[in-house]
Amino acid sequence: WWSLPGEELRAAAANGTLHEPAALLRQTRRMLKDPHVRRLATEFACQWLHIHDFDPLEKKSEKHFPEFAKLRGDMYEESILLLTDLFQRDGSLLSLLNADHTFLNKRLAKFYGIPFESSRQTVSAVAADGTRSVPATANAWRRVDGIHGHGRGGILGLATTLAKQSGATRTSPILRGNWVSEVLLGEKLPKPPKNVPQLADAIPEGLTERQLIERHSSDAACAKCHARIDPFGFALESFDAIGRRRDKNTAGLAIDFRTTLPDGTQIDGLAGLRDYLVEKRRDDFLRQFCRKLLGYAIGRELQLSDRPLIDEMLARLAKDDYRFSVAVETIVLSKQFRMIRAKQEQFRQ
Repeated sequence: WWSLPGEELRAAAANGTLHEPAALLRQTRRMLKDPHVRRLATEFACQWLHIHDFDPLEKKSEKHFPEFAKLRGDMYEESILLLTDLFQRDGSLLSLLNADHTFLNKRLAKFYGIPFESSRQTVSAVAADGTRSVPATANAWRRVDGIHGHGRGGILGLATTLAKQSGATRTSPILRGNWVSEVLLGEKLPKPPKNVPQLADAIPEGLTERQLIERHSSDAACAKCHARIDPFGFALESFDAIGRRRDKNTAGLAIDFRTTLPDGTQIDGLAGLRDYLVEKRRDDFLRQFCRKLLGYAIGRELQLSDRPLIDEMLARLAKDDYRFSVAVETIVLSKQFRMIRAKQEQFRQ
C-alpha cells in the first residue's frame, strides 16, 4: 500500500498472531483486494516499467505533438488502471504481455482509434489515497476488450511505455529495444563505447527512423550491442513517439516493422514480439518480474542467496496459472521477508 499499516494490520500485530503463516496469508489476500493496492501499481510496477510519474514529467515537442500535453495524464491513468486491475483480480502475470483488454476514456480511445461507446463497463477513478470517486460522465473510464484487433495489448502496447522510450521528436528503436532487453528480460548489456556520435533529433530527408538507426549501427564499435537490442525496437516502429499507431512516418515513407531477432526468430510487429516473449522468453520475463518484486518487497539488492527463493516463486507460478498472488504469497512467507538481515557491526575493543 506504500503507507502506514491500517487498523486491522495493527490489531493483528498487537495480539501476536501476525507472525503465523495463516494470518500472514489472510492479511495479504485482504490487502491485495483493497483499492489501496493502486499504490502497488504506481510505486512498484510503474517504477519497474520506467513510467513512474509519466504525468507530469514526460515531455514531447509541442511543435511535433501538440496533443500530447492533454493526453499525457490519460495515458498514465490507463497504465495504472491496467496494473491495478491485474493485482486486484489476481490475474496471470503473462497478461502483462498478452492482455486483450485495457481501460480507456473517450479521449484516449479516440487517440487509439478504438470504438468506445459499445463498452458499458465503467470504472470509477481511484484517488491517490486508494478511495474511489464517481467519475464525470464525459471522461468515464471503461474496460475495453478485443484490443488485439486494434494492434494493442499488454504493456508493449501502452502509450506510456512507447512514448517514454522515444525521443522528443521521433521514435527510438534503440531505447525501445534496450527497454525490452533490460527491463523486461533482465539482460545485462555493456555500456556504449565513448565518443559514440549522437543521432540527429530530426530524421534526414529520405530516411525512416529504422534506416537512420541501421546506418548508425553499422559502426563496428556499435554493431555487436545494437544487434542484440535494435530488432526488438524495430518491431515497435508501427507506433510513433507518443504511442500512436502509424503505417508511414511524418515524411510519408512506409514503416517496416518486420525484423529478425538475435536468435534468428523472424517476427512481425507488436503481435510477433508479444508472441515471442510469451512463448520463447516466458521464463526470462517471469524471472525478471520476480526479481524486481522481491527486491521491492525486501527493500535491498538481491544476492546470490536469494536465488533459491526466485526459483521457488517460478516453480509455484508454473503450477498455478502464473497468478500474481502466488508470487506475493511466496515472498511474504519467506525468511527474506519475515526476517531483517543483520548488518555487520564493527566494535572497538
